[in-house]
Amino acid sequence: MMSTEFVKSYIEAWNAQDPTRVAGHLAVGGTYHDMGELRQLARRDLITHLEEYFSRDTSRYILVGEVLEGRETIAFQYLACPTGDGLEASGWMGAEFITLDGDSATRIEDYYRDQLLLTRERGAAARSERYAKSGLSPAAREALLGRLREAMEEERAYLNSLLSLPELATNLGCSINHLSQAINEGHGVGFFDFVNHYRVRDAVEILLVPTDCPGILDVALDVGFNSVSTFYAAFKRATGKTPAQFRRESLRDG
Repeated sequence: MMSTEFVKSYIEAWNAQDPTRVAGHLAVGGTYHDMGELRQLARRDLITHLEEYFSRDTSRYILVGEVLEGRETIAFQYLACPTGDGLEASGWMGAEFITLDGDSATRIEDYYRDQLLLTRERGAAARSERYAKSGLSPAAREALLGRLREAMEEERAYLNSLLSLPELATNLGCSINHLSQAINEGHGVGFFDFVNHYRVRDAVEILLVPTDCPGILDVALDVGFNSVSTFYAAFKRATGKTPAQFRRESLRDG
């Protein structure tokens, strides 16, 4: 099975809310890793987990960008829309990294935005334990953070609306796990929140200009977001206000 066909079939199984079909993408002995809850599940356990999950969740999953391929791995980003009607403000982003053996996955890792909340609650000790065997020393982490800072501040990599963790790791010449670890330990957030910090920062600067300010959609696209709803959600999480509210109040106060 081609990687794109695997991902298409996999997402279709999630959208059909069919636990058996989802778990059927795992090889015998394969494991699913929920990185938000730090849980590892075998096929049978995954079916049980998804039966409960689908009973309370009605999200529709949409592939974002392209499927990235390695020698035996694939990676992709997805957007979860609770209503299934499109890019909703309450939706959330995630990314999956899959190790393939033929037509089946021996390992699926699912990273998503809520992982940030767990990481904060569990604290720095949990993060250290999670990456204890990663091989990324403190010195190497600081060096990687320096390259990352240059990519964001000078090259403004975040302006690429399809920027993904695998793509950024390739550009920095490091592994996906090491980059994820560096961001979590160095900044205390996950990949998507880290990138969106820069996008929101630029948006604030644009919205503070009292004259010739573009429309909200234009602002969102100019700073790297691929939809207004995703922009609104990230902006409000960061500032406590919607972009429109922020601009109105800034103009009034100015």
